[in-house]
Amino acid sequence: MAPRAIWKGHLSIDELSCAVALYSAATTSERVSFHMVNKKTGNRVRREYVDEQTGKPVPREDQVKGYETAKNNYIILEPEEIASATPQGDKTLSIEDFIPCSDVDTAYFDKPYFLTPADDESEEAFVLIREGLRAKKVAAIARAVLFRRVRTVMIRPRGRGLLANTLNFDYEVLPAEKAFEDLPDLKIKGEMLDLAKHIITTKKSEFDPSTFDDRYDAALAELVKAKAEGREIKLAKKEPEGKVIDLMAALRESAKLAKPAAKAGKSAAKTTGEKKRKAS
Repeated sequence: MAPRAIWKGHLSIDELSCAVALYSAATTSERVSFHMVNKKTGNRVRREYVDEQTGKPVPREDQVKGYETAKNNYIILEPEEIASATPQGDKTLSIEDFIPCSDVDTAYFDKPYFLTPADDESEEAFVLIREGLRAKKVAAIARAVLFRRVRTVMIRPRGRGLLANTLNFDYEVLPAEKAFEDLPDLKIKGEMLDLAKHIITTKKSEFDPSTFDDRYDAALAELVKAKAEGREIKLAKKEPEGKVIDLMAALRESAKLAKPAAKAGKSAAKTTGEKKRKAS
């Protein structure tokens, strides 16, 4: 089944414009999902909002959003008031800048989407924009009202279409300096650094997402299959906490095993992926 567009509008650069359709480029629909059920009856349970003080259920029409200004003190916002604050867009992705792709820190990447022409008449202008970006090796920065918010979008060529990433706002990305401020300023050199560089060199590879291994999801799929077939479930034993090891000794041992480990890792990832597909 062909994917369904989640947004349609126009992609524009000054006077050049074309109709485009936006599609989700990532999905979690293939993951193992669960419903909450009553353990005693086997029936599904539903979520219900109750008043924190009275314990009584609150009807949907009485449920409103509140902003807490002090403990248990809220400013109530009615649905129509929130709707009036939602920016009104003109369904246009307006390109404002062109930048080198490497200029964007990946910490700002939010969600990926695919962009395609929305109709036959827009194909030529769409291809012109795509090939212009490809020829100059740049990304376009555009803004539009998407999903009730003004979003900044980074657009790059991807095959015969365009890949669009919504970007996090600056205030949403935490400064790295805060996270790293307590780290000591250590200097590594000599044999220790040489061994580390050797291990990295022997494990160099190409980006291949087909080898990525969602072990948790695969384990859940196998668990569901085993229970459905009435097989005995053996719970994994808790692994003992790792003991402190000599860093130099660990590096030397890793250097010996570097090449075989790289090959074994890829094989294991592919095998686990195949097991998951069979279980599903």
